[in-house]
Amino acid sequence: MMLTPHSDTKFINFLQKELLLSSCDIAVAVRKSRLNKGPLPMLLWQYGLVDIEQLEKIFDWLDAQC
Repeated sequence: MMLTPHSDTKFINFLQKELLLSSCDIAVAVRKSRLNKGPLPMLLWQYGLVDIEQLEKIFDWLDAQC
């Protein structure tokens, strides 16, 4: 998932406002994503920060942004 700074901000806002993730949780996942070169949505799910329904919402949101 390649995000531009603008889309990155929109995505973070979506995670905070729609899925009610904390800034701290998002920061941990972003750090892990950069270290492991893994997709952020999957890391959020793997670390238990989102459930499967929320993961589907994330993918739907990302699809809508294209």
